[in-house]
Amino acid sequence: KAFFIASFFFLLSLKVTESRSDLEDLHLYATPREQRFRRFASLEFEGQLYMTPYDFIQAVTSDEPKCAKKWRSLSKQELNQILMETPPVWKGSSKLFRNLNERGVISYTEYLFLLCILTKPHAGFRIAFNMFDTDGNEMVDKKEFLVLQEIFRKKNEKRERRGDEEKRAMLRLQLYGYHTSTNSVLKTEGEDVVPRSYWDTLRRSTSQALFSDLAERADDISSSLSDTTLLVHFFGKKGKAELNFEDFYRFMDNLQTEVLEIEFLSYSNGMNTISEEDFAHILLRYTNVENTASYLENLRCTIPEEKGITFDEFRSFFQFLNNLEDFTIAMQMYNFASRSIGQDEFKRAVYVATGVKLSPHLVNTVFKIFDVDRDDQLSYKEFIGIMKDRLNRGFRVRIPI
Repeated sequence: KAFFIASFFFLLSLKVTESRSDLEDLHLYATPREQRFRRFASLEFEGQLYMTPYDFIQAVTSDEPKCAKKWRSLSKQELNQILMETPPVWKGSSKLFRNLNERGVISYTEYLFLLCILTKPHAGFRIAFNMFDTDGNEMVDKKEFLVLQEIFRKKNEKRERRGDEEKRAMLRLQLYGYHTSTNSVLKTEGEDVVPRSYWDTLRRSTSQALFSDLAERADDISSSLSDTTLLVHFFGKKGKAELNFEDFYRFMDNLQTEVLEIEFLSYSNGMNTISEEDFAHILLRYTNVENTASYLENLRCTIPEEKGITFDEFRSFFQFLNNLEDFTIAMQMYNFASRSIGQDEFKRAVYVATGVKLSPHLVNTVFKIFDVDRDDQLSYKEFIGIMKDRLNRGFRVRIPI
């Protein structure tokens, strides 16, 4: 009897180990964004992975999770309780994610959508809203919003490579919550596929939603998928509410502000300013700059006395970064693409292209960070290249220079 019991537990341990190994193997089939989502997600419900609001904040402000994540399985009752506690959109604030903390669920497609928001200028908020408002009634309903689920899934399928179909099916179940029969042509070795950002994918696809099977497919997935914190926040507990532009704009603005506040406060230690060196540290995070020490040393030598960067200055710079594409186009028109520029030219170009006014001290600090040869000129191409990395938090999206 003891032998059979021991054998049973031995076989059970093998099965658990094999299952865990299978899940770890899925990482090999995931894109960098999918890998990051899986690394920071902490919840699982009916086979699908979710982030908490706290997980999301960590994912966009930290290099790695503070501790190794273990996916905790939610019961239906636990999920319903979390959704019952979700505030309506008119109660949103720039502390929404911090207040929700672990009491929320964010799907993979919503994670991609929130990342899009973080890198968009305020002028782009209307574009985003209009992309979802496919019937043009100035309101977005749950069905229209769920179209993004299909858009992101289709984009992902087109990027998949040939491989173990079972493993790829398991990965899709984890990320999207349902099995998909992929009829799309998979990328084969040697094909040259031009990468598009998720924003570009949204912009191109949602405009065609009424003339494709996407809207019809949204009906199907609406009935098969579980509600999330974002869906309840936008469309109410019964999913019947509609989202107007004012609430949508406020949500996007609040999210951008909240993430910036968290990054700023992590360095300010309760003060009203962060040091110029801390500002440089934040700017150079998530970039491909290997030798950050040279930039920091350059800053220490050229700004020996610390004055500090206020939150308003900090926010204005990242509002400028969210307009980086317009700034890039403006600089091409100024014909500065192949040469360096001075502080006055830079400040004027930022204002003309983006409407954002940067303080003289902030502009001077940026120049001292990136002006490696100390001629008070900024290498346009080098600056734009590094800031693209920072804007997209390490996930490069091509903006022509």
